[in-house]
Amino acid sequence: MNRLDGKIAFLSGAARGIGAETARLMVKAGAKVAIADILDDRGRDTIRALETAGGEAIYVHLDVTSEEDWKSAIHATVARFGGLDILVNNAGVFLGKGVEDASLAEWQRLCGVNLTGVFLGTKLALPALRERGGGSPHGSAVVNLASIAGLVGSQLDPLYSMTKGGVTTFTKATALEFARKGYRVRVNSIHPGVIETDMGAQTFAARAHNLGTNDVEGARRQSLTAHPIGRLGTAADIAKGIVFLASDDAGFMTGAGLVVDGGYTAQ
Repeated sequence: MNRLDGKIAFLSGAARGIGAETARLMVKAGAKVAIADILDDRGRDTIRALETAGGEAIYVHLDVTSEEDWKSAIHATVARFGGLDILVNNAGVFLGKGVEDASLAEWQRLCGVNLTGVFLGTKLALPALRERGGGSPHGSAVVNLASIAGLVGSQLDPLYSMTKGGVTTFTKATALEFARKGYRVRVNSIHPGVIETDMGAQTFAARAHNLGTNDVEGARRQSLTAHPIGRLGTAADIAKGIVFLASDDAGFMTGAGLVVDGGYTAQ
């Protein structure tokens, strides 16, 4: 189940956290992976760990807001591995400010990474995905990292919600566009709850600040109670969902959103 034998995957923002764990599971499932990030030292460390485990992997520098970076990164991946089957638009940033407190520059950075990065990744990886997808029974796959904040409103960060809502509907729209054009490229999104990663820690700090306290651990406990399953998520919880959506086992899924949130949005 969920095997990726012979597949070639590209993951943005994968030097650490969910992206790095997804790369590890993809290698374990038989894929060759390219991970891309602006955190070059962390990215190279992640690649060394993958290679030590017997995987085939490369690291490429990528600012997801740069069209030239994307072109270079996709070219390097195709040149190294001979094609591309899977794109994971994982890179994202969190702001943690309300509408009145956020500056225009902060909003533009949020849009640049969370929206422009997904647009550029999809656009510039598409030719390679189309080429490989045409010869595959279930086509190629794009997996976009959205959020539960793209399904329901976030009182903590409405601007983050706005960008992730955009990713959610962009996923559905591109799935329909590619199907209409006869491209064998599936597009799905994944929607994590609060996850124990660096970004998760940022949400705890932002929640504490917005409540007028320095009690970050108290904010973490508050987030925990919002997840009926009784715990916060881990990078592995989300990575497993991404691997599924990227695999041929999800071959009849496109334009869908996989919610992995410990019951948060069921309430």
